[in-house]
This record gives sequence, structure tokens and C-alpha cells, in this order.
Amino acid sequence: MSTMTSKDWTLAKRPVGEPQADDFAMVSSDVPAPAAGEIQVRNSWMSVDPYMRGRMYDRESYVPPFQIGEVLQGGAVGRVTASNHPDYAEGDLVQSMAGWREAWTATPEAVMAQKLPGDTGLPESAFLGIVGMPGLTAYAGILRVAELKEGDTVFVSGAAGAVGSAVVQIAKIKGCTVIGSAGGEQKCALVKELGADECIDYRAAGDYEGLLSALRAAAPKGIDVYFDNVGGDHFQAAIEVARPFARMAICGMISQYNDTEPRPGPNNVIQIVGKQLQIKGFIVSSHADMLPDFQRDMASWIMGGKMKFEETVMEGVENAPAAFMGLFSGQNKGKMLVKLS
Repeated sequence: MSTMTSKDWTLAKRPVGEPQADDFAMVSSDVPAPAAGEIQVRNSWMSVDPYMRGRMYDRESYVPPFQIGEVLQGGAVGRVTASNHPDYAEGDLVQSMAGWREAWTATPEAVMAQKLPGDTGLPESAFLGIVGMPGLTAYAGILRVAELKEGDTVFVSGAAGAVGSAVVQIAKIKGCTVIGSAGGEQKCALVKELGADECIDYRAAGDYEGLLSALRAAAPKGIDVYFDNVGGDHFQAAIEVARPFARMAICGMISQYNDTEPRPGPNNVIQIVGKQLQIKGFIVSSHADMLPDFQRDMASWIMGGKMKFEETVMEGVENAPAAFMGLFSGQNKGKMLVKLS
């Protein structure tokens, strides 16, 4: 068992507005041989996700903020290269929260690592996407939080992203009419390929009035469910078009993550009362009890050809910040990933 070297990314300074390349700094670190109870892992894939932007602020949230000068954290998949732990052997596939680095040594508990099955027939990267945290977010959000019912008309913002694309397909599997929203013709084409009945190109719509007009045309009788990944104009339009007793699962609001000043909220919130809307924010960790059902259903859907998944891959740990920044300019279709080795 030997020491190896890893390239790691740290937070150099807290971003103001949209993250920039100089907000990050690469460092080199020694990855020691594992002590008792530890494993040494070389990451093969790492994830970048919109929620990470919130951890770059120095404020309390549901996860602690990233600290200046410390190696960033995120989802990763890799192989055990050396083990001093009775439950892990060299070659085991491991998922952890030790991303933004090429390799690491720690106890599994310290980095929330778990051994993954090796015979699923899925690519390793899928454990960071469709059968990982984004997939579970979609599953819990649309089925439990939004209380999806057969026959619902569902509006999904960010429908070409990792979470949104899974929501679209789950809603179709459950017998719903689905309207997606995505930026650009290519992304809308993907959303339609995944089964959506309609997809609104919000860039072509141009502004709030254009978006609202397109949503009304796609859902002339209104919507029963809104799954929000975007916030802003999309949230306001969803309230406007919502039918009485509509349910809204608020997963994320990426349009506002980089705001430096508070923006005006939806100007139609009074309709929440009259329409008796149910609006719930949620985070995936609060629904971890759904994991067994999620894994069973997702495996069945994928094997049965009912669930497809798209990935956007950047090569090399050097491109991790670029991949992260690309989330905010819409560079990804499906899950954004960095291939490390």
C-alpha cells in the first residue's frame, strides 16, 4: 500500500454573482496509505450540482458552507486502490462525497462512502445521476411532495437537466400529460424525446409574457402540478396557470442562485389563497426513506426501456470548475459530470 498524489480543487474566494474561474484554486496533495479502518480510493467520476452554489455563501443552510482554502466536496464514484477496512477490498466500486479531487484516503463514514453493486449493467456515472441523488430527488419530489396522480397535467421547469428530465419520464410513466420548459431547440427536442407532450423554449419565448403565453397554449385547461427547478418567471407563470388545488414541488431556483441583490417575488402570490395551492419546498435528504422503492422502480424502468438518461461529460479534473460554471449558462443536457480517469 503506497502513497499517491491527487489534484484537488479548493474555494479560493467566495463568488460574487456568477462564479468565475479565479474563485477556485487547484492544489496538489499526498494521499497516504490507509490506516486502520480507512480506504484509499481513486475517483473515476465526480459530480457538479447547482446546490453547490449555495454552499459557496458564508451562511447557514441545510448543509454547512464551503470554507476558503479547503478542498470542495461533492458526489464521486471511484475504485478502492488499497484497504485497511474489513468491509472493503481493492477494486470495490465506491460512491462518496469526496469529489473535486482525484483520490482520497479516509474512513468511509468521514466521506459518506458506500460500496456499490458491481453487476447492475449500468455505467459507473449513472450512480451520480439517474440512480443517484438527482434521480431520487426527482422521484421523491414528484411522487411524494407533489402527490402526483394519474391524469394530472404537469409542468416541469429545467426539464432537460438531471432532475427535470427524470421528472418528465416518471410523470409520463404514471399516466400524466407533461409540459417541459428548456432553453433552446436542442434541449426541447431532448425533452420531447423523453416523452413530454410539449416543451416550451423559454429562450424563444423571450420574457415573462412570452413564457406565460406559451404555457397557456400548452395547458389551456391549466396545470395540476408544477415541479420547479428554475424559480423566477417560471414560478410566477405556474401560479398564474395553476388550477384550483394544484400542487407545487419546489426543488430549486437556479435562475436566482447568483443574484447579488434581492429580486421582486412573483406579483401574483395572492392567487395562492384563492386557488388553494399547495406549495412545498424540499431537499432530497429528508426523503432518504424512499431509497429502496426508488432503487427498485428505477432499475425496473431502466431495464424495461421506460427511463432514459443523458449525460454531459467534461474530461479531466482540471475542468471541474468549468463544468460547474457551465450549469449556470445551460451547457448541460441531463447530468453534468467530470470524468477523472
